[in-house]
Amino acid sequence: MSKKRVANPPDKQRNEKTVIGPDGFHIEPGTYYNTHLLLNPYLASSQQNPDRSTNIAEHTRIWKSIVDGNATPWGYVLIACLQRIAWISHPQSEKYWVPLRNLAQKMVSKKPVMTSPVLKDLLDTVFPDGEWNCSFLNVFSDADLVGFAERAAAQRPLSKECCVSIRCFRDRFNENASNSRDRGLVGRLTSLLGETPLTVVEPNEAWSDAALDQLEKMKAKDRKAWEALLKQASIHNPHKPSEEWLEKAKPCLEAVGETNFKSRLQQWASLVGKPGIRMARLGVTNQMDNTLISDYNADVLRGLIWCCPLTGDASLSPMLSDLAAVCFEKLPGRGQRSPKVGNACVYALGELPGVEPVAQLARLELRVKNRLTLQLIDKALRSAAEHRGLSKEELEELVIPGYGLTEVGARRESIGDYTVELRVSGSSSTEIRWLRADGKPQKSVPAKIQKDFANELKELKASAKDIQKMLPVQRERLGSLYRRKKSWPFAVWRERYLDHPLVGTLARRLIWTLAEGKNSKEIIFYKGELVAIDHRAIGIVSNKSVVTLWHPMDHRPEEVLEWRTWLENHEVVQPFKQAHREIYIVTDAERQTQVYSNRFAAHILKQHQFNALALARGWKYKPLAGWDEVESTATLDLPEWNLRAEFWISLAGEVGQDQTDASVYLYVATDQVRFYGGSANGSAECAGQPLPLADVPPLIFSEVMRDVDLFVGVASVGNDPTWRDGGPEQYRDYWNDYSFGELGASAQTRRAVLERLLPRLKIAERCSFADRFLIVRGDLRIYKIHLGSGNILMAPNDQYLCIVPSRHAPAHKQTEHLFLPFEGDHTLAIILSKAFLLAEDSKITDSSIVNQIRRK
Repeated sequence: MSKKRVANPPDKQRNEKTVIGPDGFHIEPGTYYNTHLLLNPYLASSQQNPDRSTNIAEHTRIWKSIVDGNATPWGYVLIACLQRIAWISHPQSEKYWVPLRNLAQKMVSKKPVMTSPVLKDLLDTVFPDGEWNCSFLNVFSDADLVGFAERAAAQRPLSKECCVSIRCFRDRFNENASNSRDRGLVGRLTSLLGETPLTVVEPNEAWSDAALDQLEKMKAKDRKAWEALLKQASIHNPHKPSEEWLEKAKPCLEAVGETNFKSRLQQWASLVGKPGIRMARLGVTNQMDNTLISDYNADVLRGLIWCCPLTGDASLSPMLSDLAAVCFEKLPGRGQRSPKVGNACVYALGELPGVEPVAQLARLELRVKNRLTLQLIDKALRSAAEHRGLSKEELEELVIPGYGLTEVGARRESIGDYTVELRVSGSSSTEIRWLRADGKPQKSVPAKIQKDFANELKELKASAKDIQKMLPVQRERLGSLYRRKKSWPFAVWRERYLDHPLVGTLARRLIWTLAEGKNSKEIIFYKGELVAIDHRAIGIVSNKSVVTLWHPMDHRPEEVLEWRTWLENHEVVQPFKQAHREIYIVTDAERQTQVYSNRFAAHILKQHQFNALALARGWKYKPLAGWDEVESTATLDLPEWNLRAEFWISLAGEVGQDQTDASVYLYVATDQVRFYGGSANGSAECAGQPLPLADVPPLIFSEVMRDVDLFVGVASVGNDPTWRDGGPEQYRDYWNDYSFGELGASAQTRRAVLERLLPRLKIAERCSFADRFLIVRGDLRIYKIHLGSGNILMAPNDQYLCIVPSRHAPAHKQTEHLFLPFEGDHTLAIILSKAFLLAEDSKITDSSIVNQIRRK
């Protein structure tokens, strides 16, 4: 019998009559009559074993027939055992208590799924007259009873009569609920009944259990004030708080105290999304999750967040941004964890004064992927810019915080007897150094600092963490400047970019164009000053000079090569590809097709990965899902150019195949790229006919095609080294063609970088290039690493070698500190890692790799 079999009453015997069991129990005709008759031989056989203290008759035929569930449902056996345990009251019957308890406990362990009548009988047996029967204390727990109720409700809706019994049990249990565990059980039953929680927040979530524990320890006056605020917070309002709601919230907030409010809310917000007790199913999937927020608790959190602008304290901004990111996180089969709470955070950030809230909105905009959420954030940013008389882009530049950095990329201050330095060490990393009074470094945080300056240490670490989160956001923003036709007066650019304590760490590693009238020069920051490529300082700059971000499209190949050489010679790591940036020009084939490009058509992409990349690059895309959607279009609005780009997408396989549990397709096929005049929110009808590709500005054509190349280069199934053995059969030919096919523009750039870099490396003598491959000569075999996909073939028979790289770190330690002229090319790092590994193939210990190498 299945463990989840629903108990149905066995057929009643004809001519039922009262029977007295071996324990003296009177078996009356009724629902459990046959089950009691089954227990009689079990109890009789239990007395044949002289040791009645442990598992009596467990291995007998009767025990097995009952436990197997073939004779009668487990729920019936449990209730029959409980009825007889409750009846035991005289010494002659006590000898049957142990076998009855053992059998009852076995039935509990089976986790039977009961119907409403059986569950009601169970509750009525355990709670006769609303009081717990003490005879069952050693049989099962109150948590077991809650589990019975939840399994029954999950099977089918509970009857009204059963709900009455559950409510009675819940109410009596709640009277003595004195800890978070008991409150959690009460909350589970309340949720099961679909009722408003009996506590001010619903228990069983990490943050709500912490809140309830803190409320329990408060003085009566403080607890009453908090309960009033939490009650007001739970009052539902659509989208944003009404004036009436805010007026009622103000006195509640004052009673709690702003300092107390901010401290508690920050503690609770840090626990949102952490694992709790309550488990919930994720949509139509079979996955369970314990990080979700109940609807009631989401209302409470939303109300608390709405109170944040009432404090006028912009220091709450990082907390709100982090909480929003947690709530906007997409979960499989469900979508965002809690858009209700996330949207409230966006509202609060838009209402708080100062620079920091807007900076956090800008940071959040680059972290979030959902199209509707991005529209909400964009609206909040534009509203904030409008209030200040600025454009959204100008506002984003002005509000970037410095996080206490006193110079570009550095902060130095004294704390106690020590000096601490916080430095930006990369495009997403920081380091903290402690120096003693004599100037010598301290390896770890001094114990005295941890003890006497805990608050200062906490603020320092928080700043380092915020910097690490903001740097990638600014790197993405800088990389998108090409699309915006951005230029600045020299003084403005110097303030907002070159000398900004945070952005300067990125801007000083980029090439810029300084122009005055028809004269221009390329500049970069080097050794404390702006210099040209010949190292000459630029000197005094006119107020009329304008700065733009340098792009290789505007320069001759030899000039681009000179800059690449300069960066490599000075080991300047650019935050993204600039001097090594790929350039895409209209081909002869595209001039023939005129209005569309098939350059990146007929590729098979992993749709979820493509969707994430597209959104990160500012494209709009609705994933293909269901049975009716077989085509979609990714669009990119370019308002500064009065253009819109389209990338057509279609279903890769058959309708209904290769879908997630939420019916979203796993794979899509690529098609045409087109450009339209205007950017009418992605509407082709409003934008007219597609433009001839030759009429599209060359720089924007190149940047759009570069995005599309990125989508294919990253999301193609051809990049998956495990695909040959595990991918769907219908895409196997494509995988072979892409994995070892012609090199695209990004792969050609990768080859050019490697050709200049390899001569400096330890493995240079073992490496060479042949067509589209990096050839590595190991001790055991010769390897061909494809410069596009990073996949490997072994000579002499082109046997495939599967090496799955680490997602978090380079696969070989010798590449960890290796100079690369730009960041962001993960495939380049993987290729180098594989090259170092295979050059010493005789030292490889991973059996999964060794077995492939030695198999010829």
